Amino acid sequence: MKIKYYAAPMEGLTGYLFRPIHNEIFGGADRYFTPFVSPNATCKFQTKELDELQHNGGMAVIPQILTNCSEHFLWAAREMWEMGYREVNFNLGCPSGTVTAKRKGAGALAYPDELDRMLGEIFAGLPQGMGVSVKTRIGKESPEEWGRLLEIYNRYPLAELIVHPRVQKEFYRGRARREMAGEILAATELPVCYNGDVFSPEDACAVERDYPRLSAVMVGRGLVTDPALLRRIRGGTPASREELRQFHDRLFEAYCRRLSGDLNAIYRMRELWNYLSGSFTDPDDFLKRVRKAKTRTDYLSAVERLFGENALNPHPLPPPGK
Repeated sequence: MKIKYYAAPMEGLTGYLFRPIHNEIFGGADRYFTPFVSPNATCKFQTKELDELQHNGGMAVIPQILTNCSEHFLWAAREMWEMGYREVNFNLGCPSGTVTAKRKGAGALAYPDELDRMLGEIFAGLPQGMGVSVKTRIGKESPEEWGRLLEIYNRYPLAELIVHPRVQKEFYRGRARREMAGEILAATELPVCYNGDVFSPEDACAVERDYPRLSAVMVGRGLVTDPALLRRIRGGTPASREELRQFHDRLFEAYCRRLSGDLNAIYRMRELWNYLSGSFTDPDDFLKRVRKAKTRTDYLSAVERLFGENALNPHPLPPPGK
């Protein structure tokens, strides 16, 4: 079985403007997952959520749902079914404090009985033929929570179990517990996707070698740092200077057209550069300039200097702490 590669959902980074540009320039993921849609009692999608759901023609895209209410999940899933989606992803992995405080994302993991009940209600009410995958961490406070969580997941016909082997309180600090992939595979019949700290073809090769029964590997921070990472994993070439410049220019112009004013586009690009700067060998001066830029002219001047004066990093990595 050939392991597939997925592009992880990253709020503010891998949205509907990012995905088609990345797909066209660097070769797409086997699947892209949308940043989460968060349904509530209004039973109405926000405009930004509709954008995520309605601009995915020609790509394999899985919408992600973030909620602590089975009724809200089912409303969103039924709406997505009507839009043509046949699988959705349940976000049980987001570590953000504002999310987890509401018992959403990885916050739901601290309440296994409620999680079990919610999954039961979801699978009882889904449109016939719709699949649900779960993206989860291994606990909220301690890896010791994982046994109980996996017991719950094993009760349901999940389309896929996507596991990031950190607990919520770790966020992205320390090392992902890659060795847990073997334990999980031995303890479940569900298709298992591994997610965590895949930053290079060597990382991906090690995961495939050690855990060939995985259904997929999901890549997030590594892909935003090195947009050509999936191509490199498949034996292709690294990103060229010209490709990175085209990727940047098209994405920046797309943000300028869609967002209100150049400054909002610059703010959005700053988020991207927190990772993409890892594709260059000495980006610190550039990052300082970008953080100070308030006009399109100043921002593009900084970008011009980066591409004109900075060498590409042959081993792109996210900056420390990212």
